[in-house]
Amino acid sequence: MKDEVPNLKDFDQRLRDEAHEDLADVIAEEPTSKTQIIAIYGKGGIGKSFTLANLSHMMAEQGKRVLLIGCDPKSDTTSLLFGGKACPTIIETSTKKKLAGEEVKIGDVCFKRGGVFAMELGGPEVGRGCGGRGIIHGFELLEKLGFHDWDFDYVLLDFLGDVVCGGFGLPIARDMAQKVILVGSNDLQSLYVANNVCSAVEYFRKLGGNVGVAGLVINKDDGSGEAQKFADAVDIPVLASIPQDDDLRKKSANYQIVGTSKSQWGALFAALGDNVAEAPPVRPAPLDQDGLLALFDSKDTGGDFVLQPATDEDMRGKNAKPVESLEVIYDHV
Repeated sequence: MKDEVPNLKDFDQRLRDEAHEDLADVIAEEPTSKTQIIAIYGKGGIGKSFTLANLSHMMAEQGKRVLLIGCDPKSDTTSLLFGGKACPTIIETSTKKKLAGEEVKIGDVCFKRGGVFAMELGGPEVGRGCGGRGIIHGFELLEKLGFHDWDFDYVLLDFLGDVVCGGFGLPIARDMAQKVILVGSNDLQSLYVANNVCSAVEYFRKLGGNVGVAGLVINKDDGSGEAQKFADAVDIPVLASIPQDDDLRKKSANYQIVGTSKSQWGALFAALGDNVAEAPPVRPAPLDQDGLLALFDSKDTGGDFVLQPATDEDMRGKNAKPVESLEVIYDHV
């Protein structure tokens, strides 16, 4: 229906007005906007939800007003924060309320724990719509709920990083956020995703965008060093290294918050909170495919492999036989 199509013209402009000035080429200084809107990207399953649930809890414990918004169709951002409880998503709730002829209220979709306010945008049912378009529609609903009048020090947006297009690319493409934080590990796939996000940031910077990368959080750090080498290569700082530790794995699996001063991991997340708050958005220098592979030992990535071209005979297999020429041959007279 026509009235269901999001009209983001005014929404885009207001988000741009909230964004920083062109800070990605400027040395760190005090933010010019009270609210810092920060988009977190990373490969699916790399630990964004774990990182953000604990980071947001610690930042609230430090006295900051924090809003955590899950922007991943899996809707898993807030699960750890709420002890495994799945909260109603904005899109799901809006649909039900609309069918009932009712308006969505903030208490229907926003919940709090430990001083953190959190909500999930949600997404369409499997096979019934585009996740990216769902994100766009979700942000339009946020605007209707009064997003621009809310008073927070930090708004943290949890985005799937495997696909940086459409709705998933909103923070970068439309200057919704002031800066991006990457979550990765010492493996090629997560750094490939991180590099893709850096490429998206650089692309939109060339088009006049203002979003920069604040840095990389290394999760499940086994000490092998590839993620640190990646950060050095693309010229972004490492904001924290969260070790590969069995205690962290068990607590995460049991939906336990470790981003608190009561935990042995409190100091780590307190430092991460400070770094996230203070890190300026910088302009990354994304790598090409060969540069990314060069971060790893060639025997682990196939970097030494020499490509062998296939032939037409290879492709035709058992059907391979000389092709009759169309050239006309005249008998000698």
